[in-house]
Amino acid sequence: MNYLKVLTVATALMALSGCVVAIGDNDDHDGGNNSSWKKAQKLNNQVISQLNLGAELASVRGQLGTPDFSESFRDAGNETVVLFYRTHHEHSDGETSKDECTPLVFKNGVLTGWGDKAYRQL
Repeated sequence: MNYLKVLTVATALMALSGCVVAIGDNDDHDGGNNSSWKKAQKLNNQVISQLNLGAELASVRGQLGTPDFSESFRDAGNETVVLFYRTHHEHSDGETSKDECTPLVFKNGVLTGWGDKAYRQL
């Protein structure tokens, strides 16, 4: 009798293993018109479009907040910091990736450029 119960439960679990239950709304994915990532992108684009070369790292971080990604290194006594902020949509996977971000390049605490060209010149 116990064998029959185990077999029944195992069969039911195998049948349900392919099921996915979605709870809540899609605001964090493509479907939501007021999703948080869309708002963040819009704000980041607005702030970045008003930046000036020579802006200080602390000032830019104060305006844009915590970056989605960051990198830093020292070379020949110079410190380089790259902050990545989400500015455009590439993938509908619910995750932010570097290719959906604009890199901001700072050398010794001063903004020297932004965008792919500035990043590739490192």
